[in-house]
Amino acid sequence: MEARLNYYGNPVAAKFAKYINSAGKVVGDSTLPATTQELVKIRASQINGCGVCLDMHTKDAAHAGETSLRLNLIAAWREAKVFTEAERAALELTEQGTRIADAAGGVTDEAWANAAKHYDEEQLTALVSLIALINAYNRMNLITQQPAGDYQPGQWG
Repeated sequence: MEARLNYYGNPVAAKFAKYINSAGKVVGDSTLPATTQELVKIRASQINGCGVCLDMHTKDAAHAGETSLRLNLIAAWREAKVFTEAERAALELTEQGTRIADAAGGVTDEAWANAAKHYDEEQLTALVSLIALINAYNRMNLITQQPAGDYQPGQWG
């Protein structure tokens, strides 16, 4: 598979990537737990079918100590007993925030209230921002057909 566009060889694309990566650093530096951040990135990327992001975030999560059991069960988190209630709330918000077009009304009040039980305002802001951000990355990669499989943990910083 060949990418349709080299995001780092095109001046406009490189500039955009610089800014979107800066937004990612803001979220990454927040108090939202790093484990939750990776779960959110992986789940949204599963829903969207983004191989590049799945390659990156599963490898980064494993490198950071995430277990293969939990990584393998993210897509089936509702039936899995290996996620905390807070992680489950984040995964539900991620699914609803990613599938906005599929659900009339978008994110339910119930999903929001459940997330708000587990995360403070800063963490909720980071969570919402992360859901929006990973969906943007997924779309950029899918539109330009970025190939997956060569990522090394920590490669992008």
